[in-house]
Amino acid sequence: MTTWEIIKAVLLFLLGFACLIKGGDWFVDGASGIAKRLHIPEIIIGATVVAIGTTLPEVMVSSSAAVKGSGDIAYGNALGSIICNTSLIAALTMAIRPSKTERKNLILPVCFFFGAMLFYAFNAYAFGAFSRISGIVLLLIFAAYTAVIIVTQMKAQKQAAAVAGEPLTAPEPEEEAQPKEKQLPLWKEIVFLIVGAALIALGANLLVDNGTILAKIIGVPESVIALTFVALGTSRPELVTAVTSLIKGHSALSLGNIIGANLFNLVLVSGLSTTLSPYQIPAGKTVFGMNASLVVDIPLCFLVMLILTLPALKRQKVSRVQGIVLLAIYVSYTIFQFVL
Repeated sequence: MTTWEIIKAVLLFLLGFACLIKGGDWFVDGASGIAKRLHIPEIIIGATVVAIGTTLPEVMVSSSAAVKGSGDIAYGNALGSIICNTSLIAALTMAIRPSKTERKNLILPVCFFFGAMLFYAFNAYAFGAFSRISGIVLLLIFAAYTAVIIVTQMKAQKQAAAVAGEPLTAPEPEEEAQPKEKQLPLWKEIVFLIVGAALIALGANLLVDNGTILAKIIGVPESVIALTFVALGTSRPELVTAVTSLIKGHSALSLGNIIGANLFNLVLVSGLSTTLSPYQIPAGKTVFGMNASLVVDIPLCFLVMLILTLPALKRQKVSRVQGIVLLAIYVSYTIFQFVL
């Protein structure tokens, strides 16, 4: 392969990231604006449109990879995003600014995550592959979680309004007089929605195609590229949320977002890609003669999430030590992927 072909692959790989980032932003803006015009409650918009929109980069990359026969990238992107979100992004927020947490807000997503992770691990260890049926089960878990979140949040909102003595119908005249967030014209929201979706699809294709090329150039399995570079790039929405939360002093918000994103990577990203095109566990790397993913990747997903969530649930706070430990794990894991 010539030098120009290598440079071209790198540039197109980076262009893919740029398309995913901008496309994701535009898609969420357009979809949220249209949902508000349809008078859909903000709780539902947040739990569906925004949550799914910020996960679209991972969804498109993994789905595109699975359909193209690059199951290693589809698999590695989902697990790599969980490891990156937890041991890099969440770890940085904890190391810089530890915060208190609320157990009641974490129990539901944590329980759903570990339940889904156990099902995911069962498929991996028992069958060494993910069938279309397992993908459908993961999507059903996603649907159940979304429904429970919407019902729970709407119930909590009604209870809070009742305690405060506020009506649950139309707002008071003085509330209506308050300045509202400026809404984009309808035609612009539609353009954002369509162009955003197109950019996400284009970015996913560029990442998958050129990620495969880069894996061959570097001499590593495709799953390694997905577990590191692709996962880091598609985790950009979580990174932005974490940085924003840090600046505003709301680190706990970032923690909840990370746990939710990790769950979506399992049940939506893996579920959809497996349903579209079942694939096997990557077998290009071994540790002590065993599949590296079964020995390292899946156990590490459990480990980093346990380190993140157990103290948050038990003591209702996260510490700087947790963040430093998770960062050390991420650095060691990245070195392991490219050196061993």
